[in-house]
Amino acid sequence: MFDIIGKRKYAYSFSAAAVVLSIVFLSVWGLKLGIDFKGGTLMEVRFSEGKEIQRQQIQDTLSGAGLSGLQVQATENNSYILRYGESNEQLNDSALEKLKGLDEQVEPIRVDFIGASISSQIKESAFWALLLAVVGIASYIAWAFRGVAHAIPSWQYGLGAIIALAHDIIITLGIFSILGRFFEVEVGIPFVAALLTILGYSVNDTIVVYDRTRENLVRSARKEDFEITVNKSINETLARSINSSLTVIVVLVAIIFFGGESLKYFATALLIGISFGTYSSVYVASALLVTSYRRMMEKV
Repeated sequence: MFDIIGKRKYAYSFSAAAVVLSIVFLSVWGLKLGIDFKGGTLMEVRFSEGKEIQRQQIQDTLSGAGLSGLQVQATENNSYILRYGESNEQLNDSALEKLKGLDEQVEPIRVDFIGASISSQIKESAFWALLLAVVGIASYIAWAFRGVAHAIPSWQYGLGAIIALAHDIIITLGIFSILGRFFEVEVGIPFVAALLTILGYSVNDTIVVYDRTRENLVRSARKEDFEITVNKSINETLARSINSSLTVIVVLVAIIFFGGESLKYFATALLIGISFGTYSSVYVASALLVTSYRRMMEKV
């Protein structure tokens, strides 16, 4: 049996360093926001049948058109969605003229402008979605583990899970701050969806460990030391946590390399969050239960 809980101070040091660095990166560089959050234009164009136009050809053709943050996404029926930061009819017409150099028959299917007010609403909605998800998760865990509150109060199970979730989200944001600063990676609505998915997946791993801890506490009838019980529970669920995470990670790696540009960074966010979520379920959320228990015993 691995003495995972006994090494919690090392885990705390690593996690604290990762979180602090992430906060520093976010404070200094922030996130590179896409048009979902700062406004811009979405134009969908369709090329004529028989024309094999590649995404990189479009990117190269429009490189001198003055379109900031240009993103090109392939869709069905030889169509592409173009996203860029400007909302200007003349720039749209200029971009379309340049595309006619690739195909005279290219036609715009739709042009949508995302204004500043809509972007502000999206930001606010994203914030409240994340906040409500976190509060809901904490409340449910506190209620679900009320039956084993003799060791520590049930709300501390919820608090431990929330700290682990914050750990996963902050580190993911920090890494995307680096990607935005050095690789021009922008974040939009798919990134928010990835963060919400990370919340759900990470807390799932945490609850598996917590639930085994609850079972072992009931079996031991309070005779076994709480730290030993938690460490045993982690070891009993460790293989399950690693195996389930690895299967997801393999799929995400495949999506990153073969899923196309539109899914690449969505999958990257999930890969980072789920990897750290597996780690935090073992080394943060569960370890915090023992730390809370030790502090309570010291006050008795």
